[in-house]
Amino acid sequence: MENEIVNIGLINPKSPTNVGAVMRAAGCYQADTIFYTGKRYAHAQKFNTDTKNIKAKVPLIGVDNIKEAASKDISIVCVDLVEGATPLPEFEHPKNALYIFGPEDGTIPQNIIDSAYSVVYVPTVGCMNLAASVNVLLYDRMLKTKTYDISVDLIKKSRDTNNKTSVK
Repeated sequence: MENEIVNIGLINPKSPTNVGAVMRAAGCYQADTIFYTGKRYAHAQKFNTDTKNIKAKVPLIGVDNIKEAASKDISIVCVDLVEGATPLPEFEHPKNALYIFGPEDGTIPQNIIDSAYSVVYVPTVGCMNLAASVNVLLYDRMLKTKTYDISVDLIKKSRDTNNKTSVK
């Protein structure tokens, strides 16, 4: 897909570790922006775990209302274990999306779910943590939209500097 917009919305995240891991996922899967609501992350931000300095490439922006982070041409997709939601393997991703995830100790507010383009869930036994859910969703999007690079150059550019291993 060309010129697609992929944004992440986090409802009142509590864990700086999870937000740091979400930042890393956003960098790996080339998301555009991460929005978050609430005050818990701002209080815990000093414990930032953004080990790849993704915030230099992907903005992390605090907002009062997560729905206002979506312009008219962006579809809101809620990702949560919600009755009636579409299983992620059966979901077709919109070209432009704001994927909204609930807090680690709660859920997405009903008014946001009611206004969403779609609500999806990852069919796991038990619930994953916030960062794991974001990774799975973005990986699923990458596969289904075929927006991935399988070149050796990508491997060389992406791996750790201590990794020079190859398959023989």
